[in-house]
Amino acid sequence: MVRMRDGVLLATDIYLPATMDAGTQKLPVVLERTPYGKHLPSRSECSAEDARPLSREQVALHFLRHGYVVVYQDCRGRYASGGSFVKYTSDAEDGYDSCAWIIDQPWSNGRIGSIGLSYAAHTQAAMASLGAPGLVAMFLDSGGFSNAFQGGIRQGGAFEMKQATWALRQALESPEISNDAQRQARLRAVDMREWFGRSLEWAPGNSPLSEAPEYEDYLFDQWRRGSFDDYWRQPGLNAQTYYAAFSDAAMVHMSSWYDPYPRTATENYVGLSLRKKGPVCLILGPWIHGNRSVSYSGDVDFGPEATLDGHLARNFLELRRRWFDRWLKADERAPSPLPPVSLFVMGGGSGLKDAAGRMQHGGVWRSEQDWPLPDTRPVAYYLHADSRLSTQAPRQQDASLSYRYDPHRPVPTIGGAVTSGEPLMVGGAFDQRESAASFGSQLPYRALSERDDILVFQSAVLEEDVEVTGVVTATLWISSDCPDTDFTIKLIDVYPPNADYPEGFAMNLTDGILRTRYRNSWEQPELMEPGRPYLIHIEAFPTSNLFKRGHRIRIDISSSNFPRFDCNPNTGEPEGRATQVRIAHNRVYLDSLHPSFVSLPTIPARSH
Repeated sequence: MVRMRDGVLLATDIYLPATMDAGTQKLPVVLERTPYGKHLPSRSECSAEDARPLSREQVALHFLRHGYVVVYQDCRGRYASGGSFVKYTSDAEDGYDSCAWIIDQPWSNGRIGSIGLSYAAHTQAAMASLGAPGLVAMFLDSGGFSNAFQGGIRQGGAFEMKQATWALRQALESPEISNDAQRQARLRAVDMREWFGRSLEWAPGNSPLSEAPEYEDYLFDQWRRGSFDDYWRQPGLNAQTYYAAFSDAAMVHMSSWYDPYPRTATENYVGLSLRKKGPVCLILGPWIHGNRSVSYSGDVDFGPEATLDGHLARNFLELRRRWFDRWLKADERAPSPLPPVSLFVMGGGSGLKDAAGRMQHGGVWRSEQDWPLPDTRPVAYYLHADSRLSTQAPRQQDASLSYRYDPHRPVPTIGGAVTSGEPLMVGGAFDQRESAASFGSQLPYRALSERDDILVFQSAVLEEDVEVTGVVTATLWISSDCPDTDFTIKLIDVYPPNADYPEGFAMNLTDGILRTRYRNSWEQPELMEPGRPYLIHIEAFPTSNLFKRGHRIRIDISSSNFPRFDCNPNTGEPEGRATQVRIAHNRVYLDSLHPSFVSLPTIPARSH
C-alpha cells in the first residue's frame, strides 16, 4: 500500500525476478497504473497468434526474464486502492508520488518505463506532465490526452456520450456499488437504450448513473463545463499545457484511425518531438481502440498487412520490451525498434467481401520521418449547390442548401472513432447506411445519403489515385434560425457498385463537429443571430486513405452524430442543463461570396 502526499494508500503489486538479490541488485522498473484492476488481465495483452489475453503475471514474467522489475497499481478509488475515484484528475500527483516511491526502493535503479492502454495511457501523460522522477521511457497506447477538451471528453464543443456508457460499466465495479447488493441490482437493471432515447432530459438525480453519485457527479461536471477553463488545463487532461515540464523520456505515442485518440497521439508527437531530447515516435494503425492484432475495423478488413504483429515487431509485447531494452536500459548496442513515424495507409483493396463477409479495403504500412508528412499539400475541395465536390471554386451568386435538424431525430452514429460505447455504438469502418445494429436507425433502413437532414457532396469519379494523409478540416459559411446549433462533417470513400455491393459501399474515414457558440473562442461562447451568415471551421481527426481510381470522395454535412455526441437542443442554454428543445433550420452557403470547402491533406503519388 503506497502512501500518496495526502495520505491515501494505493494498492500496488511488485514483481521481482526470482533470482534477484533485492538487497544489492537494482533493476529498471516497468510501471502500469490502471483503473481496471491490477490483478485482472488487460484485454489488449494478446497477439495475432493467440487472441486470449495474457494474465498480469504472464506479462510481468516476460519483462522479468529480460532484466526488469514490474509494478502494477490500482488508481485511486478503484479496486484495492483507497480514496475516492474522480476520473482523470488525480492521476498526475498520484503518478508522480508513485514514481518517487519506486526510485527510492532498494530494488530500483532509479529508471522507470511506463506502459498502458487507454486510461493507463492517460495516467502516463498525467504523471509525465509534472515531470515525474525517474521516468525515462514511455509507451502510450491509445491515450494520454493532448487536450481532452478536443478529443476524449469533448470535441468541437460537443460532449462525448461514451463517458456515460463507460461510467455505467465502471460504477458496477466500484467498491461503493460492489458492496451494496441492492444498489448493484438497480444499476444492472438500467436500460441504456431507454435512457439514451431521452438523453435531452438528463439531470443529476435523473440519469442512468443516479445509483452511483460518485460517477454521476463527474459525468455532469464534465458535460456542463462547455467552455475551455482552468478545469481543462489540469495536467491529467491537457498535456499540451505541460510540454515544457514533461518528462524528457524516450516515448512512443500510438493510436489508430478508428480510435478516439489519433489527434492526441499526433499532437503529442508534434509538441514533444520539438521540445525533448529523448526520441519521440508515432504509430498510427487502421484499428479500433486497442485492437492492434486484428486486421479489421467494423465491417471493413484492411488485409493481412494491417496488424502490428509481424510488421512492426513479432508482437506488441516484444515491441515494448525492445523499446525499453534500447532506451530504459540505455543499451546503445540494441537498435531502436521504430522509425520516427509508422503509419498505415488504408486503401487499395478489391472492394469485395472476404470469407468473413467484410469489405476488403486493403492498405500498407509506411515509414516516415515526420508528422505532418513533409510533402503534404492541402487541396481545397469546394461544396457546390448541385452537390458536387470540386477543386473549382463556385461562381454562382446567392447559392445555398438547407435542412431541418430535429434533436429528437438525430443522425445515427455508424462507426467512426468510438470506444466504450457498447451496446449503443461501436467504432470502425462501415457502409454508411442505417441498420438494426445502429442505435437510432428507423425502418425502412436507408443509406444516410437519403436522409433529408444530411447534405451530401461528392466528387466526380476519380481518374487517378488520390492519397489523403493528415488532418481534414472544413471551412463553412452557415446560418441558422436558432441561437446555437451544431455542424458535423464526415469524409467518405465511395466505392462503385460491384457483385458483392450492388449499390456500392460508402466507407467512413473520419469526422468532426462544431458547436457554433464556440466558432470564435473556446473560452468565450457567443450565440448567433438567427439568419445571419457566419464563417465556421471544423477539424476532423487525422486519417490516411488511398482513394483509388474509379472511386469518389464524399463529404457529408449535418448537425448531429448521436449517440457519439450529445444532441444540441438548439436553444443556447448552458450545456447539460437544457429545459427546452427547438428544431433548427440550418443553411450552408455555397456561392462565390461565401465559398464553403474542405481541405484535404493530399500526398503526391507514391508506389502502393
